[in-house]
Amino acid sequence: MTQGSRGADARARAFEPPNAAGERRGSSARVLDTAGAVLPARWPRISAFGGWLGGSSRLGLVAMALLVGGVSGLGAAGFRWLIFAITWLVTGHQQFGQQGHVGSPHLPGLGFWFVLLVPVLGGLLYGPLIQRYAREARGHGVPEVMVAVAENGGRIRPPVTLVKALASAVCIGTGGSVGREGPIVQIGSAMASSLGQLVRMAEGRLRVIVACGAAGGIAATFNAPITGVFFGFEVVLREFSLDAILGTILAAVSADLVSRAFFGSAPFFSAVPHDLLAPHDAAYLLVALLGICAGVIGVGFKTVLYRMEDFADERWRGRPEWARPAAGGVLLGLLLLALPQMYGVGYPVMDKVFAGHVAVWLMVIFMFAKIGAASLTLSIGGSGGVFAPSLFTGAAGGMAFGTAANHLFGASVGPPALYGVVAMGGVFAAASQAPLTAIASVIEMTGNFGITLSIMLAAGIASGISKQISYGSIYTTKLLRRGIDIERPRGIRALEKLTVADAMQPIRQPDGSAPAIDHVSMGPDDRAQALARWEELVGPVASAREPQALFEDEDLEHALRQLILYGRDGLPVVSHDEQRLCGWLTRNNVLRVLEGRVLEALADMDQGPATAHARAQTAPVQVPSTPLQGYELVELVVGGDSPALGRRLDEVPWPAGCRPVAVTRQREILAAREDLELDAGERVILLAPTGGRNGSSAQDPES
Repeated sequence: MTQGSRGADARARAFEPPNAAGERRGSSARVLDTAGAVLPARWPRISAFGGWLGGSSRLGLVAMALLVGGVSGLGAAGFRWLIFAITWLVTGHQQFGQQGHVGSPHLPGLGFWFVLLVPVLGGLLYGPLIQRYAREARGHGVPEVMVAVAENGGRIRPPVTLVKALASAVCIGTGGSVGREGPIVQIGSAMASSLGQLVRMAEGRLRVIVACGAAGGIAATFNAPITGVFFGFEVVLREFSLDAILGTILAAVSADLVSRAFFGSAPFFSAVPHDLLAPHDAAYLLVALLGICAGVIGVGFKTVLYRMEDFADERWRGRPEWARPAAGGVLLGLLLLALPQMYGVGYPVMDKVFAGHVAVWLMVIFMFAKIGAASLTLSIGGSGGVFAPSLFTGAAGGMAFGTAANHLFGASVGPPALYGVVAMGGVFAAASQAPLTAIASVIEMTGNFGITLSIMLAAGIASGISKQISYGSIYTTKLLRRGIDIERPRGIRALEKLTVADAMQPIRQPDGSAPAIDHVSMGPDDRAQALARWEELVGPVASAREPQALFEDEDLEHALRQLILYGRDGLPVVSHDEQRLCGWLTRNNVLRVLEGRVLEALADMDQGPATAHARAQTAPVQVPSTPLQGYELVELVVGGDSPALGRRLDEVPWPAGCRPVAVTRQREILAAREDLELDAGERVILLAPTGGRNGSSAQDPES
């Protein structure tokens, strides 16, 4: 190796900016997620079939939605069995709580005092697991999926799937008074995101696939495919489109079919009578009153949850987070000593409540105790959902309401179970501010299609009251406390309707086609010689950096994120299969194509509550993966004595595999047309092979 080539390589590294992890080339490329964890910078190269799955074809979306639904169904079934196994290992029962004050046959020496010990042991297991491998697995999970879809292009780290499943199963199986639906949503969404990233799916399509994972998880959990579809739209995706409707329906159906193979096709709450009806129109007055009460209870649940989290955060400040669940497990164990019915998810206890085997005064205690137990479990760092606690709270409160109404007005007002079922949906509608999901869930889970009007009335009133007296749902409030308001009006809808191909400067060959990307094998010595050769042809190397390529079918909203992170002079645009170089995109290109559209969108925007906007801050941007492997962007300066001075780009004998993609002329960035003549002071941006494969970066030839 010549001294000149070594110097050229050293100069290239010296000018190179650090990547998202603060590292320079010559080490393994890494990026960071919003929590600061290290992520792999690239996925392995995909096959032609994977490219078809991840492309813009609607048939590819159909196949991907069916695949995601099947995987979500298997994940939901496996997660349920995992909870059953851990619960049985600890308590001697697959589901515990309805037995009252009984000991565990597996821990006979402890008697009933085992419920004081097992939450502590559980915390010692899942606390370090979450802290070490996936901190976003803490809590109820759905907000993390929502922000991944709304702000991070649908990207969820693959480790979340396994960590969330293990942590939530241990938490619930050892007494955590939370639901399994939130974890299943996060597990299904994380698996869907991993599959989507594996096939290099564009961000707009990836968001839909993540919603498909959430829909499949809910459908498989409750044998409720319609609920899964509404949950995917109303809670996770928060928008409607034909592709989203098609994908979530197919995912929910396929997930439900998988779940039925394991758990059968009966309604989830099979103990609830299937012939519930409002006996006469006057009963709807009581339903409306119950809707008002459910709205207040749902908002109260959210308020208690986050105030307890604040209290726990303040008391635990400065202490190790991994130990927090174990320390808080002592308090949870004391609560379980008093009310063992709060152990775990609580569905068996709900069956006893619906059957009328619980006194009215105890139902009221159950209602308040479940709010406290679920809030305590999550505030000490537990992992689980809030869907089931909302249903439990509504069922207990509604049954108490219905029983009292029967005592006051007689049996003519309808059975107490009618009001228990209606309140179950009303409380969840108020807490989640998702009335469509609440309506569908109650109808499908109980098999009572005759109560459609009643649940619509109660859920509508409850969610309306919740919206009126409280900004943010039980899911979005967690994000608001981080400064992320995903419900804020968005003035960039125009970006979602335009793709990179609409704004880029095309790069075309004489025949009008996009040039192929030639993957040339290049070792360290070859690269050093190439750097020296470029200096001879054009001029000194100003910088060399890894390219963050864009797909031509990505929408501009997500492309802008990558331009902000990497696009000082623009970014190359490649076809979805990464075989062709389609163009070059700069911020000026985007501004040019959006002129007028953004201003019009901002003028028509509904501003919403001023307090919400005062809280809203810029959301964190997750660093995207680098899809273009084995290449780097090299910036060459055309000097006054350069051999390339005055020559056209196609007249410069570029080394094999190297292709000019842009030329900077003063402050303007020009597309690299073959007839473009080079002047002194201009900079040529060259897309050049490094020989690095499978995520490896080019190494220092001197090392």
